Amino acid sequence: MSRIGKKPISIPEKVTYEISGNKITVKGPRGEDCCEFCDGLVFKEEDGALCITKASDRQDDKDLNAKYGLFRSLISNIFIGVSTGFEKKLEINGVGYRVQQQGNDIQLNLGFSHPVIFKAPAGIKIEVVDQTHLTISGFNKQQVGQVAANIRELRAPEPYKGKGIKYSTEIIRRKAGKAGK
Repeated sequence: MSRIGKKPISIPEKVTYEISGNKITVKGPRGEDCCEFCDGLVFKEEDGALCITKASDRQDDKDLNAKYGLFRSLISNIFIGVSTGFEKKLEINGVGYRVQQQGNDIQLNLGFSHPVIFKAPAGIKIEVVDQTHLTISGFNKQQVGQVAANIRELRAPEPYKGKGIKYSTEIIRRKAGKAGK
């Protein structure tokens, strides 16, 4: 049985949820999100926490056993997202590389012949801290991570000089340049 699936999900204050069929809808101060789950999961609220169990403890139901911990994690991320939210921080390194805020969008100068305009999707807030740092925040963990990956992909960091866009916690392993005579 899944160790992750057994853990109860704490329900933060000001967060409500509704289960209808195979769908859970969670509403909180930062927004509303929903998740569809597979058949065979049973939800119980105990002591301010939501417990997820399997309807049957049969070991031959491999599909449910494989997805049990996954759905618990996805639902837990929804509860965290609508109450506190998620954020990723990016850092831009390189001479002349910078970012500017333009309403909800950002303009990046990354050494190309033209500036790159990145439009923020709905539910995502992109905030420019200074010319070389930006923060992506939202209530959907998957969407925040995907937007951060899309921005990083515009100019991924290269290993020789370290120029490019990287996560603030990422460490770029540097390579030695050409060996001279």
